[in-house]
Amino acid sequence: MIILNWQRLVLFLLFAMATTSATTLRNIMYLTGQHPIVPDDVSLRNPITHVALAFMNSNIFNQEENSASWPIFMSVDEARSKFEPATKIMVAIGGWGDTGGFDTAARTEESRAIFARNVAAMVRDTGADGVDIDWEYPGGNGEDYKKVPNEAKAWEITAYPLLLAEIRRALGPDKLMSAAVPGIPRDMLAFTSDTVPQIMESLDFLNVMTYDLMNRRDNATKHHTGVQLSLDSVNAYMANGAPADKINLGFAFYTKYFRAEGKSCSENPIGCPTGLMEDPETGADLGKTGGFSWHDDVPEDVRGSFEKALREGRYDEQGGGYWYWDEDQALWWTFDTPEAIAKKFPLIVEEMKLGGVFAWGLGEDAPDFAHLKAFNTGVERLAKMKDEL
Repeated sequence: MIILNWQRLVLFLLFAMATTSATTLRNIMYLTGQHPIVPDDVSLRNPITHVALAFMNSNIFNQEENSASWPIFMSVDEARSKFEPATKIMVAIGGWGDTGGFDTAARTEESRAIFARNVAAMVRDTGADGVDIDWEYPGGNGEDYKKVPNEAKAWEITAYPLLLAEIRRALGPDKLMSAAVPGIPRDMLAFTSDTVPQIMESLDFLNVMTYDLMNRRDNATKHHTGVQLSLDSVNAYMANGAPADKINLGFAFYTKYFRAEGKSCSENPIGCPTGLMEDPETGADLGKTGGFSWHDDVPEDVRGSFEKALREGRYDEQGGGYWYWDEDQALWWTFDTPEAIAKKFPLIVEEMKLGGVFAWGLGEDAPDFAHLKAFNTGVERLAKMKDEL
């Protein structure tokens, strides 16, 4: 009996240690070539646990000969010098519209091995701590979905976890590996109850893109990064086998706006019809959508409307999102304020017991970094709560 009690005690302590090590919330920032800006204030950088340099093109990794260079907007060494010593520096491969390289890589056992070998060589040569695989829409619904129908990409659904597994084998167990994955359930073609457990065997965590949840393929207004839609995203991955502690919630440091059909939206702006926003033949943008980061200049044609959105917008307690309907210009604005960001931590991250958060992207919030401050505060608050427990 005494031995059994000691065995139980040892098991309890091991479980407690594992739980404690897992309670550090991942705080991940994409650092982009569009806005390669890092805050000077060390208090803003210090909470960041991981940085993903975005992007390196996927086609680079399909060449059979060894590469002499790995082109990216900022070297890993330079990035490492801009952050605190413990920060993990990763390289993000791919991105929106970059599908061709992954398509080539995933097709055969041989092509997967070539791609994986080159990824491992890049990590070794650059000194990166790991990679983030941004094949954002395997199985279809990517930028080219009108030109290449989803039926022609169905094979990618089974090939995607095979490619990830090959990359993991090439990297070994000591390097980090993550994937950026769709936030809208209609786009989760490759993330089924059969494939998600296979996918998670290769990854340290998933970056669920819980933003752009309204885009030009929609026909009614909604929050592009709202609480309820984000919960729908997270629940979909968890239902198909992704552990909560391996899921990171995505935050958008930028605005979105959409032109709706007119003043008929005034009474019920949320859920208002927008009409067609993309070309039904080509999938091209019909010019009814737009957006910009907090670092960008506001486009002249919507500047006055945006000022009203900042001044007169409101928070939707039901759907969980900040919005403004400009009746004069028939514009629907949807974006996160610092206050809206703060609400997501208890409502999503804490409630769902997620393992981390990430934002696109760090420099997009310059120069004020007001959204980053709210983001860091949310992370620190949850870490403090866990320490107190």
